[in-house]
Amino acid sequence: MSIESDLKKEGIEVIKKLDTLKVNSIARTVALRICETFPNFELNQNDLFIKLSRLNMYIAKMPEGMSEANYFYKNSSIYFNSHIDDNDLEEFAIHECIHYIQEIKDKKNYLLRMGLCDYTEFKIYGLGLNEAAVQLMSSKILGIPKEYVKYFNISFETNSPSYYPIECSLVNQLAFIIGEDILFESTINSNDTFKEKLIEHTSYKVFMQIQNAIDDILSCEEEIIKINNKIIQIDDRNKKVDNMINKINSLKNDITSIFIKTQNLIISSYFDKAFYQIHDLEGVENYRRKLYNFKDYLGSTEGYTYFNDYYVNKMIDLEDKYNLLENGINTNSVYLVKKKKSKILAFFKYIRSIFVKKGLEKNNTENN
Repeated sequence: MSIESDLKKEGIEVIKKLDTLKVNSIARTVALRICETFPNFELNQNDLFIKLSRLNMYIAKMPEGMSEANYFYKNSSIYFNSHIDDNDLEEFAIHECIHYIQEIKDKKNYLLRMGLCDYTEFKIYGLGLNEAAVQLMSSKILGIPKEYVKYFNISFETNSPSYYPIECSLVNQLAFIIGEDILFESTINSNDTFKEKLIEHTSYKVFMQIQNAIDDILSCEEEIIKINNKIIQIDDRNKKVDNMINKINSLKNDITSIFIKTQNLIISSYFDKAFYQIHDLEGVENYRRKLYNFKDYLGSTEGYTYFNDYYVNKMIDLEDKYNLLENGINTNSVYLVKKKKSKILAFFKYIRSIFVKKGLEKNNTENN
């Protein structure tokens, strides 16, 4: 399929090509900001500028719901939405320029890999994971502050409120537990370091479940955009439109369900395994602190208590482990089945009741 056909299929209509001076200006600024933000990735600013200056850049009309800028690997080109102000092009170019840096092609110009996304199989794997990782890098480069948002009945804090917020929320959780530098280095250099680290701290099966779930969320969102664009073209409300709206609501529910299940999987798979790798009192404290701080990365829906319940239970187990380690007992030989009925248990049950009570009060306030 030709480039023209690809663009037509996506609903992109080219208006004009940016001149060399503007392309060089964008390339210079993007190269500088990437290198300043990620100094440990051994990127050469001049080499990066030369590479980015070879990109073709166009102003184009784009359909409703499409990203403000899109990178096409087949002709190494970036297409900017025509309504973007000329002074804002550099901001929207960052995400797409990272895609260009990521790409690995064969001699026939076939795309093999783009960051965390694998194109070598019959099915593309990791598209959502890569888009979210690239967006988190872009947000960091731009210094976008965090804010609380609510999408698909999920409330969370994010520094990417407008682009892939749901996917970014999950990938941000992964960045917290595995390491942001590891995630971003693998993303821009298209290697398996992040994947291998995540598998090491969870399992291969869990990695695939998380990767596929994020892909599924992205797919649902794209389907919602397509259906919305079809509805816009219909003049009157009819049964067909009602069916489309029902389909959209179903997709939204799917996104919510996938998100919560994946978040719970990340929590349980990582912290369950990490718990059995605690061998000293310092490890107990590090585990406690990391599990507690995970709350800052949570997405919550009405009535969501999984993390609070998990936290309470793990703190009880951690108290048991602490006592064993303090008394010089090898915890690897002890299987913690029964939880001691102590003051600590009563305390955490009390804390849990406060969490639940506050959640109910908040919901009642919002409903009123």
